Amino acid sequence: MSACLNCLGVNEVPEMKNSGIDWIGACPASWQFLKGKYIFSLRNDKGNMIELQLLSPTQKFGVIPQFLFEELTTNTTVKVKENANLSQFKTIHRGDFCISLRSFQGGFEYCTYEGVVSPAYQVFYAITKICDNYFKHLFKDQSFIGKMNSYTLSLRDGKNISFVDFGNTYLPIPPISEQKIISSFLDEKCAEVGNLFADIQAEIDILEEYKNSVITEKVTKGLNSDVAMKDSCTEWVGVIPLSWNIHPVYYYFGERKSKNYDLKEQNLLSLSYGKIIRKDINTNGGLLPANFSTYNIVEADDIIIRPTDLQNDKRSLRTGLVTEHGIISSAYIDLMPKSGVNSKYFYYLLHAYDIMKVFYNMGNGVRQGLNYSEFSKLMVVAPPQKEQQEIADYLDTKCTEIDSIIEAKKEQLKVLDEYKKSIIYEYVTGKKEVV
Repeated sequence: MSACLNCLGVNEVPEMKNSGIDWIGACPASWQFLKGKYIFSLRNDKGNMIELQLLSPTQKFGVIPQFLFEELTTNTTVKVKENANLSQFKTIHRGDFCISLRSFQGGFEYCTYEGVVSPAYQVFYAITKICDNYFKHLFKDQSFIGKMNSYTLSLRDGKNISFVDFGNTYLPIPPISEQKIISSFLDEKCAEVGNLFADIQAEIDILEEYKNSVITEKVTKGLNSDVAMKDSCTEWVGVIPLSWNIHPVYYYFGERKSKNYDLKEQNLLSLSYGKIIRKDINTNGGLLPANFSTYNIVEADDIIIRPTDLQNDKRSLRTGLVTEHGIISSAYIDLMPKSGVNSKYFYYLLHAYDIMKVFYNMGNGVRQGLNYSEFSKLMVVAPPQKEQQEIADYLDTKCTEIDSIIEAKKEQLKVLDEYKKSIIYEYVTGKKEVV
């Protein structure tokens, strides 16, 4: 990675001037600055199904999501309801820019295909000769995004902006030939960073899969592969060691339901990506209630299960092990261990069930949620207590080793992300020139 980060041959721009624009700073003397409204205009054409079919037979409609523009491809499609009136959707063309001004999430998206977008989105197009690829990078520059976000500070929801705000914002305008050079250079460098990023992310994914496979193997087969086995009579478990038991969850865990009625407990906990974390009870951000009287008091060694919206979310982890006294949302199931139960082993076991998506087949109702009564009937396997502890200790050590490697690779991703942000800023604002 370091070799890639040092592969740029760059010179400082020899003649600079003060742009007088806070988010741009110094820039090449030959560059101009124009307000957005003198370069772009809103496109308010309504969608026409016949026209769209002629423009793109395989893509009749689509919505530009507020994700990184690198993730968008010409094959991006979004389904809408069959009875949707596409004539009310906004037409968008290849080379246009799009943003949801009602929910600004950073940067404008560059459109690479023909179609229509939601009426809630704003579409704008160039009214003067530009290299749209240069502006694709400019509109993803963090300083530009910061400038757009500054317009939201006085608004209650902290997100809405208007096209007028953008229209009155000064933009750096290099000569058209230089726009093309900068855009080609950034395309190449961002692609290099993207490839490195993808490679490292693939390594992280492999490590995560390996960790999950180790957990699943050990909590269902044990540490000794030479012992006699028997059928667990559970499809997702298969065979287990002969000495292991099979019981429903309620054999090992009751439900803890202790409300924080007097509001004495202030240690706010939350389930996040399979871990129980602390949260600031006084924060103004996030979806927090007015008070925490309905929250459950939890204790160390409880196991928390998030049993809601099983049909919608198939990626995040739904199990967590509590390590301290605190309070947590009553939307969760709080499994209270009975005497002599090794919660750490059962946490790993239920984590394995979670990643095998066992819970998704248990949901019922509109929201496909579970309560303790339903969840407690889930059959779980358990070795003798001594072996439970041995498995838990082994997995603690093994998972710590794997997690340390994963964290190191995540740090590499952060370095790459910061590098990409820096080169975009340096070149779209003229701090460096392509040589």
